[in-house]
Order: sequence, then C-alpha cells, then structure tokens
Amino acid sequence: MSKHTDSTAEVLLEKKGGAGIITLNRPKVLNALSFSMIQQIYPQIKTWEQDPETFLIIIKGTGGKAFCAGGDIRAIADAGKVGGRLAQDFFREEYILNNATGTCKKPYVALIDGITMGGGVGLSVHGHFRVATEKTLFAMPETSIGLFPDVGGGYFLPRLSGKLGYYLGLTGFRLKGRDVVKAGIATHFVESEKLPALEKDLIALKSPSVENIADLLNSYHVKSKVDQEKEFVLDEHMEKINSLFSANSMEEIVQKLKQDGSPFAIKQLETINKMSPTSLKMTLRQLREGASMSLQDVFTMEYRLSQACMRGHDFYEGVRAVLIDKDQSPRWKPAALEEVSDEFMDNCFKPLGNNDLKL
Repeated sequence: MSKHTDSTAEVLLEKKGGAGIITLNRPKVLNALSFSMIQQIYPQIKTWEQDPETFLIIIKGTGGKAFCAGGDIRAIADAGKVGGRLAQDFFREEYILNNATGTCKKPYVALIDGITMGGGVGLSVHGHFRVATEKTLFAMPETSIGLFPDVGGGYFLPRLSGKLGYYLGLTGFRLKGRDVVKAGIATHFVESEKLPALEKDLIALKSPSVENIADLLNSYHVKSKVDQEKEFVLDEHMEKINSLFSANSMEEIVQKLKQDGSPFAIKQLETINKMSPTSLKMTLRQLREGASMSLQDVFTMEYRLSQACMRGHDFYEGVRAVLIDKDQSPRWKPAALEEVSDEFMDNCFKPLGNNDLKL
C-alpha cells in the first residue's frame, strides 16, 4: 500500500497487486480536479510507469455521481482576476498530466462512471481504455463559460466520425451511457454495478498486457445488456451535422443552420446563440488546426489559447453567470460573431515565447 490512502485526501493513490489505482476523492464537488490533485497524480503516474512491479494504472472517482465533472474553474477565475500564478500554472500542469496519460507506457484504464466533463475528459480520453457505464454523462461544455474544449479536445474531437466532434465541441451537447461508446469516445461499456468486479479482475490479471486487458474488458462489454439495442442518439441527425458543421467559419455554420430551418437546426442555433462568440470562433479554429496535429502540438496550441482566455473578458463573465451568480445570462464581449476579428483570433494562437508549454 502506498502513502496516500487517507480517506480525507483529495486523491487516493494506492497499489493493489500489479495495479496502480488513482481515486479522485472530492465527491461533494463531483471530483472536480484541483491544482493539488494534478500535482499528486502526475508524479505518481511517472513513478508507476518506471516501476517493473506496476503493470497497469486504473483511474476512477468516488461518490457514485461523477468520475470528474471538470477542472476547478472557479479557483482559476479567482486567480486570473488578480493576475495570480494559478491561471498560468493550472493549465500548464493539467496539460502536462493529460499528455502523460496519452503517452503512458503502462496500460491506462479510466472508469468513467457518472459525470465526465472538461478536465475529467482530459484525465481519461487519451488513455488506452475508457470504460463507460449507464451513468456516464459526457460533455465538453466550455463554450458556455467563455473557454474552449481544451485538455486535448483539439486532438480527439476532430478525429471522431464526420463532424461529430465539431458539433460536440461547439454546442456542448451531452452524451449519455452507451452513446459515449458509440461516439468513439469510450472504448467499452460495463454496467455500473459490475465495476467493482471488473476492477478486482483487472488487479488479479496474471500478465496484464494491453491485449489481456482488452480481452477482459471485452468479456464484460459483451455481457452488458443495458441499452444494447438502442441506436446512437445522434444517428438520425448525423447527415445534417456532417453538412452543417463542415463550414469554414462560424458565420457560415450559423448561415447554414438558418437556411436549413429544420427543428434540429433551429435548436442548434438557439444553443450556439447562448455561447461566447469568441469561444465559438476559437473552438472552430482549434479543431480545424488540431485535426492534423500531434497530441503534443495540440496541447501547446491549447495552452496559448488558455492564456488568451485568461487575458480576455468572456471567461470571467462565463464563470460569473454559470457558477457564481448563476443567472445563466452572460454578457459576452464582443456580443456578436462578426465582431470577433481575424486579427484578434490570430493573436490568441500566437506563440508565448519562453512561456510556451514545453512537453
């Protein structure tokens, strides 16, 4: 057993058999990822990666409601307002951790039971295996708080089928349960109540190679009957999503949605109209550029964008409207897509010199 098994700790790090187990332990705040958690998880992953006695890494959340609902956005906003270091350090360390899960030399298994959004997606989506349950609720809702789908969203979203990732990133649409697998985000589906047994079996594996772990996960996946027959929630809309979200600019996407005029298109327009115009433009460009970048280059790009958001207005206004005053009526500046200039966007994507993220 390792040192961090105090049940009051924000994250529990322990070794069981050949498995290193990371448990996010802030159930009251849906296991939101704090800076101190990042600082504990990263070195532990690196240690286990080098340890010949550790064969796989499992990450999960406590409390039954969430795997991880996101990063500690409020703390970042508080720091950013007063020019605190956390607004730089949080994103830097978080992306370094996300990259560590994506390049991990040991099989990495994320049990994404419950709410998995933003920072929680970053802790899971880049690893070898992502196990969803009927309780999984996946979303990248950042455009609604003046951010963009970061934590490597610029890498995994544009690689989903068709324009699905663009749709998810721009609208923050929520996927539930088996749909998270059907979208290509999770690799397996297992009933929530079977997770303790699955974990036990993973720990008990005699030679936990990637293949053996895949076989074990597959055997559970095949036996899971919940919602097995249901078709993908967005199936009937995929043709529209692929055509409407393939435009080269946000203005063009809006125009296509207006021209389409179907109930689905109108609903998307309503959603998009609530989002930060700056975030929407930033996100579309992030995904278009990220589509042909390496994961590391995506993180470097996203770090530049995170710092542009910290310098701007909309992130603080989004946090105020959604998390602090909860009036859900942010006043974005600029308030219209047309007012977000290409020159301003170019600036957001510019290198930060010595402050650039180095992976």
